[in-house]
Amino acid sequence: MSSAPRTPARPHTPRAVVIGGGIGGLTAAVALRQCGWHTTVLERADSLEPVGAGIGLAPNSQRALDVVGLGDTVRALATWHGDGGLRTPSGRWLSRTDSRAAAERFGGPLVPLHRATLIEHLAARLSSDALLLGTSAVLADPGVPAGRPARVTTTRGDIAAELVVAADGIHSDARTALFPGHPGPRYTGVTAWRVVVPALDRPFPPHETWGSGALWGSQPLKDDRIYAYAAAAAPSGQRAGDDEKSELLRRFGDWHDPVPGIIAAAHPEQVLRNDIWHQKDPLPAFHRGRTALLGDAAHAMAPFAGQGGNQAVEDAVVLAHCAPPDADLAAGLAAYTAQRLPRATAVVRLSARIARLATLSNTPAVAVRNTLMAAASRLGPGLVLRTFDGIADWCPPQPTYAAGAAGAPPKRRREPSD
Repeated sequence: MSSAPRTPARPHTPRAVVIGGGIGGLTAAVALRQCGWHTTVLERADSLEPVGAGIGLAPNSQRALDVVGLGDTVRALATWHGDGGLRTPSGRWLSRTDSRAAAERFGGPLVPLHRATLIEHLAARLSSDALLLGTSAVLADPGVPAGRPARVTTTRGDIAAELVVAADGIHSDARTALFPGHPGPRYTGVTAWRVVVPALDRPFPPHETWGSGALWGSQPLKDDRIYAYAAAAAPSGQRAGDDEKSELLRRFGDWHDPVPGIIAAAHPEQVLRNDIWHQKDPLPAFHRGRTALLGDAAHAMAPFAGQGGNQAVEDAVVLAHCAPPDADLAAGLAAYTAQRLPRATAVVRLSARIARLATLSNTPAVAVRNTLMAAASRLGPGLVLRTFDGIADWCPPQPTYAAGAAGAPPKRRREPSD
């Protein structure tokens, strides 16, 4: 009696679980899926609508997004086609930055956009069953010792995975589980506000304004809205007695146009306030066992270099490059740490230095700072832009579709100085 032929068993597709559905987590999920992982994103919020704020995507993250097919989509949203720069609260320009010079130096312009726009494009590249909303997750086992899968406990039950990517933010529970003796992020001494409002009647160039112990930034977006942010030295945990719009008026209401108009256009409930924390002491590694840390969970930084989200996107594509599903995962995660930890640490420290400079409050020190910034600008835009050499001209390790075409990286490539 002959038996029926056996159906060949389907090869096992290794599973990667991503904790956190922010920009870094979603980029990692898309990049890992493209290289062969079965990816699942666990997001505790009930929707992917991020709290209303903007992000500036620099050329380094645009090239990283080329890896997942979104670089040109982002470049099409560029709004900065002229001059911008640094001002004083009275409106005097301390320095001017030419968008053309920046694009030539770094291989593209800065693209400001609403975070929701990027989240939407990333989520569209995942299947509906790959994104589990309203799902809290705790790293139960990082996959140590080697040889066993990692395990995540969720509100839907336990999930075993060959790889866990912890993109669970600045106060990451996964980071604490991996490195319980590490002090974690510390308060920078600066609090920040963010708001997105409709465009004003009169256009204006993008700018950042440095005052005494405070700063303001205004960025027009492609969709006829404005992203504005502000920061000031303050004790942690403080909140306005009335509302944060009123606090902005008290602190910035007499600054140059368009600052008062932007504040006036905001609804009080739209103004977000968050204390700024950073990972002053670097972690010993960005991985342990089968678990990798990414974005703020790995290297929280002050936003003053504009690189927090950009570095998370870089993390994601480098992780996918270093840890394909058919390779030695331990070696791949070690390579991920080796590539990302020193670079991210340097950017964290640069951001901290800019924060200290931008929020000086001593009157003589502010005067000296402003004089030096104005002098540097008179020597040419290259001197100001040089701060971001080795950062904005970074290229991903894998080939991108934009290589050799529009959006290609500049010939020069430097690493940021420590």
